[in-house]
Amino acid sequence: MTQVVITGTGLYTPEHAIDNDALVAAFNTWVDKENEEHAEAIARGEREPLAYSSSEFIEKASGIKSRYVLNASGILDPQRMRPKLPQRSNEELSVQGEMATAAAHQALAAAKVAASDIELVIVACSNLERAYPAVAVEVQQTLGTSGYGFDMNVACSSATFALETAANAIASGSVKRALVVNPEICSAHLNFRDRDSHFIFGDACTAIVLESGDVAVADEQFEILGTRLVTKFSNAIRNNAGFLNRVMDSDPLGLDKLFVQEGRRVFKEVCPMVAKLITDHLASLELSGNDLKRMWLHQANRHMNDLIARKVLGYDPSEQQAPIILDRYANTSSAGSIIAFHLHREQLEEGDIGVICSFGAGYSAGSVVIRRL
Repeated sequence: MTQVVITGTGLYTPEHAIDNDALVAAFNTWVDKENEEHAEAIARGEREPLAYSSSEFIEKASGIKSRYVLNASGILDPQRMRPKLPQRSNEELSVQGEMATAAAHQALAAAKVAASDIELVIVACSNLERAYPAVAVEVQQTLGTSGYGFDMNVACSSATFALETAANAIASGSVKRALVVNPEICSAHLNFRDRDSHFIFGDACTAIVLESGDVAVADEQFEILGTRLVTKFSNAIRNNAGFLNRVMDSDPLGLDKLFVQEGRRVFKEVCPMVAKLITDHLASLELSGNDLKRMWLHQANRHMNDLIARKVLGYDPSEQQAPIILDRYANTSSAGSIIAFHLHREQLEEGDIGVICSFGAGYSAGSVVIRRL
């Protein structure tokens, strides 16, 4: 089989950032307004008063301190509490197309690859801007790549699932070079009026160039030793927004049309599943946790990452061994583990081994084991 290598990564970060204090101030202002409006019902015991959020609560629950978003003013407006993005005409580049091409240019430059040499483009993310035409085909045209492109969605595992798909295409000989991009606009499907989740997500886009080893010329290369994917159906993380909503006469503003999760259940069920995935994957490659120099894990919750890393390694990981970026970026869905890889692969030497792992709704999880060349 053809050797497949990662030769470049890119990261698009929006210019707007919201720290916990600003987010909490907007949320608590809305809480005051709601409690005042329903004061009589609350006094009669017919309605529970809404509780304040706090920066301390957010950081303790998740490890998140701040997040980047495409639009801050709409989120921080207690009358709106959602991003405000202008509608674009069909002739304009889409929002996700713009994010994807920005990240892709960085990845292509790092890989020393011309866009025209890319034969496969995969746009993989938790929510796509439209049903069709595929955002990937738009990105293909904007960048000037050859071959073909398509979109895929496996929620927070979209990036690792796309990496396996691209790696298989290269390994089989059908293409020489592929580009995977993950434009995540997570702020658009987050309920900023839900105390338990209003702080979770941020926006970002990552890009990765994969190549056949015989054509790669990048200064930094990582061989993909193997990929492994797993899915198990669960309703614990769900979003019911879809094209059937209008024909089912369901409420387009219903809370289930946004991100909904049972956090404690997710923690209990996903952590052992992911730890087993990584451990079994390493064993299949005749490796173990002791061989890992880096674990670039999905950036959803600090406590989840610490537990998974501890189960795989057998001890508490250092900040360098299992880097955390969610304190600054929050949960960026499928982009999270790739951001960690993009920002924290320094000091790795030839032969060092690491794992990129994402996990989320589905349940779904993907493991990509790589070696520094």
